[in-house]
Parts: sequence; structure tokens; C-alpha cells
Amino acid sequence: MAMNRRHALLLGAALTVSLTAAACGSGDDGSSSGAGAAAPAASAAVSDADIQKALDTGGSITVWAWEPTLKQVVADFQAKYPKVKVNLVNAGTGNDQYTALQNAIKAGSGVPDVAQVEYYALPQFALAKSVTDLATLGAGKLDGTFTPGPWSSVHVGNGIYGLPMDSGPMALFYNKDVFDKYDLKVPTTWDEYLADAEKLHQANPKAYITNDTGDAGFATSMIWQAGGKPYTVDGTTVGIDFAEPGTQKFTGLWQKLIDGKLVAPTSSWSDAWYQGLGDGTIATLVIGAWMPANLESGVKAGAGKWRVAPMPQWEAGGRATSENGGSSLAIPEASANKNLAYAFLKYANVDEGVQTRVDGGAFPATTAQLQDQKFQDKEFPYFGGQKVNQVLAESASQVVSGWSYLPFQVYANSIFNDTVGKAYTSSTPLQDGLKAWQDASLKYGEEQGFTIK
Repeated sequence: MAMNRRHALLLGAALTVSLTAAACGSGDDGSSSGAGAAAPAASAAVSDADIQKALDTGGSITVWAWEPTLKQVVADFQAKYPKVKVNLVNAGTGNDQYTALQNAIKAGSGVPDVAQVEYYALPQFALAKSVTDLATLGAGKLDGTFTPGPWSSVHVGNGIYGLPMDSGPMALFYNKDVFDKYDLKVPTTWDEYLADAEKLHQANPKAYITNDTGDAGFATSMIWQAGGKPYTVDGTTVGIDFAEPGTQKFTGLWQKLIDGKLVAPTSSWSDAWYQGLGDGTIATLVIGAWMPANLESGVKAGAGKWRVAPMPQWEAGGRATSENGGSSLAIPEASANKNLAYAFLKYANVDEGVQTRVDGGAFPATTAQLQDQKFQDKEFPYFGGQKVNQVLAESASQVVSGWSYLPFQVYANSIFNDTVGKAYTSSTPLQDGLKAWQDASLKYGEEQGFTIK
């Protein structure tokens, strides 16, 4: 096999991040790191003194991120280090930014020094060598700083390609008023959750235990919690197996909910979804720890009604959760000021900036903040005064280890509704939909030059 051509195909695949599934610029020739006219790679000998020298010398860096609490972090960072100028740019949310970043990398100009990259998307940029291995800048010293889920998610192979900015350990958000009205038990297992779903919908055909029209992130998080490991990744060799036991646990439960028409056919983040959360016709959400602020701002009618409980378990007495969402800050390989960029990453995600973001409503990935008594004792008026962070911090410590995403997960997620989504709108079984997703994803990977296992 012509290895240069294979390398080029892999670089192209790793930068295919548009959710339209139209690969915007996969024509790297494999001779550069997928970053156009990249700056020289950071030296493996970078020390804390080198990072401090960059701060003392000053300069300018550009940060692409959509996370709102970073605005205050930037202001505080510049006040502490007046010789540094940080240009904070919102280049779009999620995939819009990834497309812009990909295009800048391909063009070899306009690449930021720092970019927000969600955990599921990070492997694509890492495989393409489009983002810097932060171990060369000292990130290897940060073992123990972050909770296991996010810390594992920024590792690709032997490298560390981002610093965790936040996390999304899952929990059960439920409308206590609805549960009290219909005498529902807060479920501790998925079997109890199914029983609640049946009881609620029978009592009120307009009310549902939750909503779902097909969501890749939710499905993979559920499989993750069930101990599933459908994705195997070893460099450029990948495998997908949705027939494995963890996946079948999820489909066995969720198929019953679909067949019984026990989930609202309402898409998340739609106007109808917000309305359902407010009027009680959607009674629960199983979602990441970043959700409280979204309920407070988007579902004002639910104030005082909602509570948070541990994620239901597959087996009684279990203590297993998974992550749903969350982002890192990464340094593109093309950055000309990596030492200063890393200094900002460390300030924002390890040092003072973490507390600033927590105070602004972000859910941290750092063990220090999660274990802080003030953080855990915070009472949330929206949730009836409940100390919500106690539940969420406990979930963060229970994330099942060993999960990995595909090195082309962004593309895979983009075709979820074309495959698995049919199970929600037709008689296609959910397991068959996952098999179609598996086949389509593997076909794409093979076309891009990956070795399929």
C-alpha cells in the first residue's frame, strides 16, 4: 500500500467535521501535519519557567470559543498579565466552529492559538496532528487534576490534546410536581424508570416520561453507562460493534419505550420541548451536569418544580454513570505562540479561571472544585433549594472507564438520524438502526483509508 496516500486520506478524514457531511477541505497532501504552513512544533523541553517567561514577555493570542464564562476569564487573565492581549472570538458553536477551524487550517492562515473542541470531536483533530500534544508543554504533570471522564477524553493514543474545560456527568432531572401528582417513585433502576413511564402515560396520555426523536450523543452516553464499548480505536485501526452487550442493554430498554409510545416525539431544544418541560408533559431528562443553567434560563415555568437524582442503574445498587457533553481547550499545531497559549489554557482550566467559570454557572472538570464544600453546599432555588451539586459531583466520580470515540465521530453523529433515526419514525427496530449506523460509519472510515477491524 502507498503509505503517503493512506496518510493523506486519514488526514482528510480527521478533518471532516461538517455536520452536513460535506467534507470541506480534505485534500491535505500529508506532507505538513494537516495545518498548512504550521509553526514549528513545541519543544519537548518546555518548562514551567518557559511558560512564565512567555507571560512576562507578553504578546497576543486568539481564542476561538463559544463558552460564555470565558469572557470574564479573559478579562481577569489580562488584568493579571497586562502584557498579554487575548482576542476572544466566537467563530460559531460546535460544528460551525469546527468547519471554520478546518478551513483555516487548510488555508494555512487565520488559525487561532486556542480553540474550544468538544470531547467527541477531539480525536479527529488529534489524528490529523492539527492540534498540539500538550504533553510537550507540561500537561503530563496534571494527572489527578481532573475527574476521570474528561481527563480520559483528552487523551488520544499516548498524547494529551486538550485540557478539560467542563464536564457532563449524567443525572436524572425530574419534575417533582408531576411525580407527586401521579404518585411516581423516583427511579433508581431503568426497570423502575420504564414502570414510571407506563404509569404516567396511562394516567395522562398527554404526558411522557421523557422525549426522544433520536440523538447520537444521548444514545452513546446510555451505551457508555451500560458498560458498552462499541468503538475500538488503535491509531488508524477502528472497529464498531453495536451487537455488544452494553448496546443491547440500552436497546432492550429503549425499544420498549418506543414501542409503547412512552417518549414524547419532540426534539430537544425546540420550542415544543421547552414548553413540555415547563407544563409537565415531559417529566424527566437524563442529561449532563451542565443542564441546570439551561432549565433556569429556558424553562422559567418549571422554577421550584424540578429536582435532580442519580442516574438510574442497569442493576439495583449499581454506581455507574457516563459523560454527556463537555469541552476542552486545545492548541492548534499552527499556533505561533504555543507557550503563551498554554499559559492561558492552564489559567482557564486549572488555576484561577476555573472558579471564575464555576461562579458563572459552568460545571467543572477539576476535582478540587467538585470536592469543595462551598460548591457542594450551594442551594439552587430553581430546584426547591436542593444542593444539586452534591448529586452531580458524585456522578462525576462514577463515570465508567474505558470509553472511546471514533476518530471520525463528528461525521458518524451527522448520519445518526439517517440511520438510527428511522427507528423513531417507522417500524425499524432500534437495534437494526444501530446496525445501519455501524455499517455506514465503517464504510465511510474505509473510504477515508482507515483499517477496519
